[in-house]
Amino acid sequence: MKIVLISGLSGSGKSVALRQMEDLGYFCVDNLPLEMLPSLVSYHIERADETELAVSVDVRSGIDIAQAREQIAYLRGLGHRVEVLFVEAEETVLVRRFSETRRGHPLAGQDMTLLESLKKEREWLFPLKEIAYCIDTSKMNAQQLRHAVRQWLRVERTGLLVVLESFGFKYGVPNNADFMFDMRSLPNPYYDPELRPYTGMDQPVRDYLDGQLLVQEMVDDIERFVTRWLPRLEDESRSYVTVAIGCTGGQHRSVYIVEKLARRLKGRYELLIRHRQAQNLSGR
Repeated sequence: MKIVLISGLSGSGKSVALRQMEDLGYFCVDNLPLEMLPSLVSYHIERADETELAVSVDVRSGIDIAQAREQIAYLRGLGHRVEVLFVEAEETVLVRRFSETRRGHPLAGQDMTLLESLKKEREWLFPLKEIAYCIDTSKMNAQQLRHAVRQWLRVERTGLLVVLESFGFKYGVPNNADFMFDMRSLPNPYYDPELRPYTGMDQPVRDYLDGQLLVQEMVDDIERFVTRWLPRLEDESRSYVTVAIGCTGGQHRSVYIVEKLARRLKGRYELLIRHRQAQNLSGR
């Protein structure tokens, strides 16, 4: 059975992710105490229910990270496929969302301010990120988050999942990257008026960057680096690795290089492509 655990920071979109799972046919449970998870799985099997499970666990249920790891290992040992999704957002974004919705933080009743509650929650849940697929929703609306969840679920992962993500530095750096590379020193198609409307996936930009020696050297260097170190991370039982490629606006150079790397790494790793600024490109 496939079991998806959804966790993350309050206000970052866990409810949206769980509703998306429900729309996809998962049997969903919100705010389940983790010690009850094996019982839920057994009950689900006894009912001969063939739907997959999605369970939201967070600070409301007093999640214990060490216990979470034990439960995941136990269920995997029984032959279940257990995946972990972690959603988060920048502190300023979370504060704004709580202000707009006028909701209280789950830890607010412990004589803490909102900022103190967010800080404690982040510290509490941070170790879970190491075994989870992470989505930063700071720059996302609900529709984009639902798309990101669907995109992740489509990957039938059997080994290390390598996430290749393009982004624009002027919109802020992603906070969930394991490796980050800066493409702002490379020739920029933006300064060519004819190329400016295109993206790094369009043929005119691809032709331009294919002909730039510095760009090709950068692709070669990044490929050598990641192929050197990804096996080490895999040996440490890492499930997900995010490689972030940034340029100024996240439209041309970073998108091009992510796509180029994907073609080179295809067949060696399970890949998931994300274009943070060019969201419309990530649905293929």
